[in-house]
Amino acid sequence: MSAPHDRPLLDDAAGRLIRPYTVSNGRTRPTTVLDLLSLVRATGTDPQTHLGPEHSVALGLCGGPTSVAEIAAHLRLPAVVTKVLVSDLVDCGAVTAHPPAFHDMPTDRSLLEAVLDGLRRQL
Repeated sequence: MSAPHDRPLLDDAAGRLIRPYTVSNGRTRPTTVLDLLSLVRATGTDPQTHLGPEHSVALGLCGGPTSVAEIAAHLRLPAVVTKVLVSDLVDCGAVTAHPPAFHDMPTDRSLLEAVLDGLRRQL
């Protein structure tokens, strides 16, 4: 069995011991706009409010830029619940969240055609 901080409130035989909606106190909408590719990073500021164990694990994952999707996978929680938790951490100043940076250059058509050709050869 993994260390408790790696898998909060999980049991190998029983699975999750607390329902996901309980983790977010029944909330389904984050106060911060986040998507699965938003990058989250710890600020080094200790939260002044009491946070649950999932909040603490999520914060521990954010030493470097970490996507919301990665945090959800580590916590084994649905994305919407993870967004609420990350939003809580943003609200208390423990993390910052930024949308992913996409280049303003449109995708190269020849690259897309080469990928499509490669996929067709695999079929």
